[in-house]
Amino acid sequence: MSESQMTHVSPRRPVLARQRATGPGRGAGPRPGTRHRRGGLAAKRRRAGIALVTPAFAFIAVFVLFPLVFAIYVSLTNWPLVGPYHLIGVTNYVQLPSDPTFLHSILFTVEYTAIVTPAIFILGYALAMFVRKRRPGSTLFRTIFFAPFIIGLATESYIAVLDLQPHFGIADVVLSRLGLASLNTAWLVNTGLALTATCVLVTWFASGLTMLLLVGGMQGIPAEVYDAAAVDGVSWWQREWHITLPLLRPTIALSLIISVIGSFLAFNQFYILTQGGPGTSTDTIVMWIYQVAFVQLHLGKATAMAIVLVAAVGLISFLQFILLRDRTRT
Repeated sequence: MSESQMTHVSPRRPVLARQRATGPGRGAGPRPGTRHRRGGLAAKRRRAGIALVTPAFAFIAVFVLFPLVFAIYVSLTNWPLVGPYHLIGVTNYVQLPSDPTFLHSILFTVEYTAIVTPAIFILGYALAMFVRKRRPGSTLFRTIFFAPFIIGLATESYIAVLDLQPHFGIADVVLSRLGLASLNTAWLVNTGLALTATCVLVTWFASGLTMLLLVGGMQGIPAEVYDAAAVDGVSWWQREWHITLPLLRPTIALSLIISVIGSFLAFNQFYILTQGGPGTSTDTIVMWIYQVAFVQLHLGKATAMAIVLVAAVGLISFLQFILLRDRTRT
């Protein structure tokens, strides 16, 4: 190589050395257009997120928000279902405490809820303990116990109407042979007997769902926890009380919230079995709302009752969630 060629090449070497020393992303700034591409990618992600959320938001707006707003508007009118109407403000809400049947329906619904909620949970927990272990026949028993919930409460209520008939109903025949009742027991025309029969029916219907929820929670508890308890000599009762129940708090909260909401919204079983009778003694809140709206044709007043019921159920569910939440998780 000649001296002129060496003089021409040597100035480039320091530049290449500096580039190797700094490298991409060290001393050099971002390449031209990088920020623009990143901004374009972020914009595309935002548009994709909006496109994915829009159908769900539209569904909620059409089927939840709009009906709720419209219901509040109807509750402020004297809407007669058919015919003209006008706004009357909060008159429907002010008149609710003076409706004796509405107040009685609230008390009856609370009584019914207080009876069936513990019964459903206790029976569901007992069934869950019976089938929680993976052993031969456990799947069959789970299916049998869950079958009433699959069949449906309306169907079972119609079957119960036949079973509770005096003289030829299964309930009278079986209980009379056991000496617990007579053949002419009128189950559905006595308030106490009708409430008892309905509570038994609903407990049998809903305990399968509670069982399924609790079994899922029980099977999620690590087996090592029970093994360690067995090594320490913990009894069965202590294991259930100090291990299973605390670890099942979220599942228990879910099952109780479902039971309470279902009890406050009870309609099918009482409408089919008693039609609210005798008189209005077995009218639940939802049944009385139905009577006011579609029999008496006072849709505005009925909607005000429904708004109060929704607010009460939401408050009760919130309190249940607060009381039964897992405090070990933050």
